[in-house]
Amino acid sequence: MKTALPEDIAEFAAVATKRLARLGGPQAALRAETEEQLRHDARAALSDLGAFDLDVRSSSEDLLAGAVLCQAAGATALPYPLVEELLAIDGARLALVNPEAPRIDHGDLAGDWIAADLDGARYQVQPSSRTGAKLGPFLVPATLSQPDGTVPAVDVDLHLTLGSWRILGAVQQCLEITRQHVAARMQFGKPLAEFQAVRFTIADASVATRGLHELAKYTISRVESAPAQIRSADALVLRLKAADTARQVLRTAHQLLGALGFCDESDVSVLDRHTQSLMRLPVSTEVLAMRLMPGVRGGQLETLFSGPVSA
Repeated sequence: MKTALPEDIAEFAAVATKRLARLGGPQAALRAETEEQLRHDARAALSDLGAFDLDVRSSSEDLLAGAVLCQAAGATALPYPLVEELLAIDGARLALVNPEAPRIDHGDLAGDWIAADLDGARYQVQPSSRTGAKLGPFLVPATLSQPDGTVPAVDVDLHLTLGSWRILGAVQQCLEITRQHVAARMQFGKPLAEFQAVRFTIADASVATRGLHELAKYTISRVESAPAQIRSADALVLRLKAADTARQVLRTAHQLLGALGFCDESDVSVLDRHTQSLMRLPVSTEVLAMRLMPGVRGGQLETLFSGPVSA
């Protein structure tokens, strides 16, 4: 199976990575916690890239472009709700929430918001002010109306999928920072990378990250062709895998960087803190796993041993 991205998408990904990196990367995201202008600069950079002209619902090419853009945003901890704006409905950003404890990333930004839960129930949103929490520094508590309709199931699936691509970008960047660190850091007269235990640890994290990338590409390639129930199961599995892989890679990064990985002078610390909201919201991985159980019994969750499924 050919898994390489189309040439034009790969070129767009390279351009997007360079453009977003020019904002300053994770250290700019750190400053954005107190400097409001940097979030406006992030939106301007996305506009330069044509992000808000992408029709991720109707065009498979635009959807893939949106995915690699989310990947680049994750790698730079871009301080802007890209996924929510790519999936805006009538000009209002779409947030996925847990109605029992609604939180919206960057909900304090000017503009309209609507929210949906994983079942597609639609809510009007009244965001409050930021809490200043270290994990998820842009999270905003919100008050929801009573459900007033639904959003299409495909929007929920796309939200989960594109958010997973953003997690993927953060994971890849953390792994690269860790790889560079162990290659440069000397211990007992030789680089850390020459110790077998370190090599095994990096190898495990690399395999997990590569697997997540392949699953992300596989999932997004089936958005249009898979039946609705299969597509929803795919999106849940991808988000579950993304969150689990992020925990593994971040644990590896913190282990090998030591105390440095918990200091905001390190990009790993900033990437970790700014990715926590995606890893934990709208619900925990345990809840995601439980939502997959009916699909296992009903055949909506495809495995290597599943029978053929008609599109």
